[in-house]
Amino acid sequence: MLYKNIERCTLQQVHLLQEIAIKTYHETFTDSNSEALLQKYFEQSLNIKKLSEQLQQQHSEFYFIYANDKKTTPAGFLKLNINNAQTDVLDPQALEVEKIYLLKNFLSQGLGKQLINFSIERAQQQDKKYLWLGVWEHNDTALTFYKKMGFEQFGEHGFDMGGDIQTDLLFKKML
Repeated sequence: MLYKNIERCTLQQVHLLQEIAIKTYHETFTDSNSEALLQKYFEQSLNIKKLSEQLQQQHSEFYFIYANDKKTTPAGFLKLNINNAQTDVLDPQALEVEKIYLLKNFLSQGLGKQLINFSIERAQQQDKKYLWLGVWEHNDTALTFYKKMGFEQFGEHGFDMGGDIQTDLLFKKML
């Protein structure tokens, strides 16, 4: 399937990636985390140096998704990992969906489903057997979405949110 509204993020777009990442993350987690905790996370994990390194990582891919194919401002972004770039499972038969975030005003428009279907296609192109991801245990909207998309829980792990270790539930979808 051709996704005209999904485009690979380049190193030259690192500042735009940072802007979209901070905005989507802030919108998603501001109600349940302090501003100080969010700012610490942004400084540690979403700084230009770290994002630039991740964009150059051989086994990671970032993508922007746009609300339409005019490609003005991204509606969100996706980060996929394989092999040693995976954050936890490290299974050569798996593709990790490490980050999938949409701006609030683009939720419930089918863009998340497009990103998951795109991830499935990327996994199949690389002969992977399943997708996996981690989702915060209190993100009920995301949990409902992933279950609807056919993901099943198989474990959990700690997620460092600016020094606060929170629990992510691990989900997988067999291909």
